[in-house]
Amino acid sequence: MTKELKSKVFIPQNYKSNLSLIETEIAIKKVKDFFEEMKKVASESYRVLKKDKFCAILMGDTRQKGCMIPMSFDVMKIFQDAGFKLKELIIKEQHNCKATGYWKTNSVKYNFLLIAHEYLFVFRK
Repeated sequence: MTKELKSKVFIPQNYKSNLSLIETEIAIKKVKDFFEEMKKVASESYRVLKKDKFCAILMGDTRQKGCMIPMSFDVMKIFQDAGFKLKELIIKEQHNCKATGYWKTNSVKYNFLLIAHEYLFVFRK
């Protein structure tokens, strides 16, 4: 692992299909499996990050079978349980999503609201 990686940990969001950390790829099928894998990610991120450095995670919520699953705050708690301190919580409005037309049509058809935001959690070790 390079010196730069120890100063910055970048974790991409899981859009219900996969999560990629450094060179490890994990296929995730269920929300509870996602949380279990995120525990490993949080633990390893905490291990490799230098003291007083930052880890940022962009995290969105999801829907399954028509019900909202607020995954973001569970992930925030996982990182806090790993030892990170929450420095900032930024709410990012979602614009220009490739599937917006599809979801806009289905939100009317199946009577649900679009998820219009994501959270950017900034943690300090």
